[in-house]
Amino acid sequence: MRGKWMILVLVALLYAPGWAGAVSEDDFDLDTTADLVELCMVPGSDPLQREAVGFCVGFLVGAYHYHVAENAGPAGTLMVCLPDPPPSRSKIGEMFMDWVKKHPEYMNDEAVETWFRFLVETYPCKP
Repeated sequence: MRGKWMILVLVALLYAPGWAGAVSEDDFDLDTTADLVELCMVPGSDPLQREAVGFCVGFLVGAYHYHVAENAGPAGTLMVCLPDPPPSRSKIGEMFMDWVKKHPEYMNDEAVETWFRFLVETYPCKP
């Protein structure tokens, strides 16, 4: 259930205006947050839209689930703690895109670092 909300993040990203552009196969060599945003925002008319969205979904969901799995158990320390009940998928998507737009300084950083900056800032675990 926890990871399911992230799928809608990607759907919301697809519909955020002004960030989308045509992608090429080279864009799948994800290096930066800008690369991730470009893949997540590919318009439906792009020939690689399906592949780009699948890559985007896999990246974000995979990163989150890796964090949860790596920190499972009594000795684990989660950095991200979603509220119960978690916010809707569309809300998370809107929040992430708003956050990224407000933090252009991270566009050249590693995509996973920016994703977790957003998650940790938005849903920190309380001691």
